Amino acid sequence: MFRKIKWLFFDIGSTLVDESRAYESRLRDAAKLANVTYEYVYETAIRFYQENKKGDLEAIKLLGIEKPNWRSEDEILYGDAEECLRKLSGRYNIGVIANQPLGVAKRLEEFGISKYIKLVAASAEEGVAKPDRRIFELALNRAGCEPGQSVMIGDRIDNDIVPAKKLGMHTIWVKQGFGRYWSVTNEEEKADYEVKSLMEICGIMKANGTASIINVQ
Repeated sequence: MFRKIKWLFFDIGSTLVDESRAYESRLRDAAKLANVTYEYVYETAIRFYQENKKGDLEAIKLLGIEKPNWRSEDEILYGDAEECLRKLSGRYNIGVIANQPLGVAKRLEEFGISKYIKLVAASAEEGVAKPDRRIFELALNRAGCEPGQSVMIGDRIDNDIVPAKKLGMHTIWVKQGFGRYWSVTNEEEKADYEVKSLMEICGIMKANGTASIINVQ
């Protein structure tokens, strides 16, 4: 039986923020540098993602080129992100645990969602990155929250689900972005729950603070 949930922790990239255009820009830049087609680079990246690897970086490594810069200006908020956070923040404390560059708080404010978020633990500012358990422990300690009273919500099995489960946090895998291609290979990689959109989370969390979504195990 679940204990009551007090905190929901979200990843940012491909969870709250749609990075599709940013990834497309990176892969197009890589194609130009390598003098190959975008389609070839994209398909190569997808194959690596299906092997549970970071596809864009593996494709770039295979091409033997320098990694193109990430265009953060191409990132946009998922269409349902603000509504989801607005609804959930009325019942839960909302936090962020994410691998992000400096200035996360400002970016969240620019996206118009900082008002819903009480705590941010970002890798560049904390000096530790997921999947290192220390960034999860740091966030939980600041929140004054036991692992079993929290849920980690993210698109990455390796960065979000596995380390959070090891700490005893509940987990929700949001199957968005390239992370949706991950093939679960063992019990450790199984999220407690799976959703395909953020609004699904709103529809399946009870107002009394307990999770009521279908267990995929």
